[in-house]
Amino acid sequence: MSQAPPTAIELTRAWIEQFVIGLGLCPFAAAPFNRGRVHVEACESDRADDVYRAFLDLVYRLLTSEPDSMETALLVVPNTLQRFDDYLDTLESLQQALAEAGAEGMVQIASFHPHYCFDGEPADDPANYSNRSPYPMFHLLREDGLAAALESWDDPDQIPQRNIAYLRQLGIDRIRDLLTRIGVNVG
Repeated sequence: MSQAPPTAIELTRAWIEQFVIGLGLCPFAAAPFNRGRVHVEACESDRADDVYRAFLDLVYRLLTSEPDSMETALLVVPNTLQRFDDYLDTLESLQQALAEAGAEGMVQIASFHPHYCFDGEPADDPANYSNRSPYPMFHLLREDGLAAALESWDDPDQIPQRNIAYLRQLGIDRIRDLLTRIGVNVG
């Protein structure tokens, strides 16, 4: 009997644990993840207005919860925004929604997408995998928590450059192999 495929939330959590934390791409992720403070939820709708509402609801819940229960949150949208350009347009709208909701300066959005591609870089550059994820998703970070984490790190501005160098050193085949073993569709 074959096992059911993982849900979007299960696959996202496996990606965080085995790829993001496992490769050390985010030095700040392990502690809150291991303490159960990284909230992951999925909006299964394929409608933009449902994603927008789910996003604002999650922002509200993040800001009204205690950091020791929800330090950070990811909204996974597995059934929409498959095109990276559409995702970027939605990201821009959600940034605007943060400002309109008065949450700018309190919450920051980190962007992750299966087809993430840094501007001016080829699509097959291994560096793109620092922001590639199993599904389109929006990572909500508390600004105060982010500031504290950055202060605790010697040279936080070097983290992206270190990740780029590390992922390029690993190479595309090893990265894809690891993601495939996690269950991420890399095709």
